[in-house]
Amino acid sequence: MRAAAAGGRSGTRGEPEVTRRAILDAAQREFGERGLAGARTEAIARAAGVNKALLYYYFGDKEKLYGAVLDHVFHELSRMICGVLDQPLPPRHKLMAYAGAHFDFMARSPLLPQLVHREMMQWGRHASPHVRRIAAEYLRPIFLRIGAMLREGVLSGDFRPVDPRQFTISMVGMIVHYFTAAPIAEAITGEDPFTPKRLAERRTAVMDVIAAALFSSTGQEANAAHGRRFEFKASASEKANHKGQQPTRRTQSK
Repeated sequence: MRAAAAGGRSGTRGEPEVTRRAILDAAQREFGERGLAGARTEAIARAAGVNKALLYYYFGDKEKLYGAVLDHVFHELSRMICGVLDQPLPPRHKLMAYAGAHFDFMARSPLLPQLVHREMMQWGRHASPHVRRIAAEYLRPIFLRIGAMLREGVLSGDFRPVDPRQFTISMVGMIVHYFTAAPIAEAITGEDPFTPKRLAERRTAVMDVIAAALFSSTGQEANAAHGRRFEFKASASEKANHKGQQPTRRTQSK
């Protein structure tokens, strides 16, 4: 998306929200592909259709822009998940609605896994200041709410007894790992992991494993909660983003 102002000029101060969003989108791509150290502000400005001066006007410097990108992405993730957790649903249905929504968000946010993975790898065993801030502001509240939901389900008999902390970590890992490990999976299987068909298959598999590991029984209600068909519609640009901005050349076998 380019921040085009009236008269054909790109990225003026007259459309601040449009310009900010264009910069954030371009920065997410650049940081996701190259990390904070390797990202170039010139490339971000060019992709956003603005000049560097305007980029600095809105965000100050590259470090602050990086923090703004993380805030933007995780705010959207938090808003989506909290919307699901706020629904008045029984524990089983709410848990599966959360897992499906989290998977869908990852499928539509192709650069998020690379962005977070680069940040974590850069700092080794300890979280970076950016990760600590994101965890405190966005992720810890979600983690606590999922844990409370799991405890509620255990007490009601919907879930078998599990450690809420460990199960939440395992469940999130199962959802996210597919996207961080996609290049390896493609090299092993020879298939594009981001076609709608492969995403649907993976989503179903994730939901099946979560239900099998957590539900205290496997009745029709449980199957209906996680067995719905996944209709993921991926655009060509989304597929290209998943492939490191390179359009896929492989024709998916039926």
